[in-house]
Amino acid sequence: MNREGSLTKVEFLNRQALFLRPDPARVIVRPFKPATEPRDLNPTDKTRANHIVDRVLALDLAAATALLAEVLENFQGRHRNLLKLFEDRSDEMEDAFRTHSAFTLVQKQLVGAYFLHEYSFEAAALFNPSIVFHPDQTGAPQDGIRFILSLRAVGEGHVSSLTFRTGTIAADGGVTVDPIGRLATIPKVTGWSAVSEGEVVDLTFDAKEDISERVIFPITSSQSNGIEDARFVEFRDEGRTTYYATYTAYSGFSIRSELLETTDFVSFRLSPLTGSAARNKGMALFPRKIGGRYAMIARQDNENLYLIYSDDLQCWDGGITIAKPEFAWEFVQIGNCGSPIELDEGWLLLTHGVGPVRKYSIGAILLDKADPSRVLARSREPLVRPDPSEREGYVPNVVYTCGAIRHNDLIVMPYAVSDTFSNFATIKIAALLAAMI
Repeated sequence: MNREGSLTKVEFLNRQALFLRPDPARVIVRPFKPATEPRDLNPTDKTRANHIVDRVLALDLAAATALLAEVLENFQGRHRNLLKLFEDRSDEMEDAFRTHSAFTLVQKQLVGAYFLHEYSFEAAALFNPSIVFHPDQTGAPQDGIRFILSLRAVGEGHVSSLTFRTGTIAADGGVTVDPIGRLATIPKVTGWSAVSEGEVVDLTFDAKEDISERVIFPITSSQSNGIEDARFVEFRDEGRTTYYATYTAYSGFSIRSELLETTDFVSFRLSPLTGSAARNKGMALFPRKIGGRYAMIARQDNENLYLIYSDDLQCWDGGITIAKPEFAWEFVQIGNCGSPIELDEGWLLLTHGVGPVRKYSIGAILLDKADPSRVLARSREPLVRPDPSEREGYVPNVVYTCGAIRHNDLIVMPYAVSDTFSNFATIKIAALLAAMI
């Protein structure tokens, strides 16, 4: 391998000119809550929400009907079932409206409209992708596969959510991403329960909507400022396939690792992880049990890679160090770049390393298949480092991925550029292994 040369000279890496960029035109509707006024300026029991409702109710029927029609004309076509969204929002706020008399349907819809706002969930960035095989391979190209790609989307206030794309990989590794749906929606909350470490939430989308329209936006207090860097893996256990993703829940003050699970990408469960290793970010689940136990790669000390086992998938304590920063491009820290990929030769773990001027690069480690605590080989030089044409963005000098897959003799790796947009690369497995030491 040419250690310091440009990446185009790395023979086993092929960058594809397939750029997924943020689109500010993609919007969802979110609850709008007016700021609370100082109590010394509002000695009554009425809040700003009550004041808004009073003004709406003061409109006569003709004026209210005309205003609602104007709102619909302005926003219709940007969202599905807009009137139903208005009604549902009004229902959510019944306690705040208890001082008011019953609404007519027009008043209810109009009031709901005043307490919603559009949010451009990917206006700032679309990055840190993860890829898995699609559960439905109908229509896959000959000797190719269909995939689902998850991405971290960032909008106003640097709030992160989870969004999806689908596509195909041809026999030769050529990647195509399907056109995205015209609209975007958030799911219905179908279950919510408190547990010792937080909340477990069940979510369901309309199965008729395209998967690219589905957006998982922060719901619980622990996620209030972001669902970040989901690392998806297709997990197989006793003939059953479940898609899991570990992600970072960010409250605005603290972080922790949480778990998402689904079998169909229509219904999802989000739950907190427990144990000392879950108090940090960057956990990645193996795609099957090792020795009858669940296994994770983690980085609970912010610097080194650990192997951790669990009997129940929820509690992750302890662990043993399996890799530390060794080469100059990773002296600051190393971490995983998604779940390990099973090869005949062992577990291939993509890693990230941080070097001078906080430059992020992607490397690899090969772990023993029976005992993943044993490192068999690792890349002396990065597989991917910020290319001169790709180093500018929201966070300069960063390339990063949250998960790749094996397809025939290739690793197909989506990766993010400078925390702004995403691209794809393919890596020849044989050449990669030969280049590792």
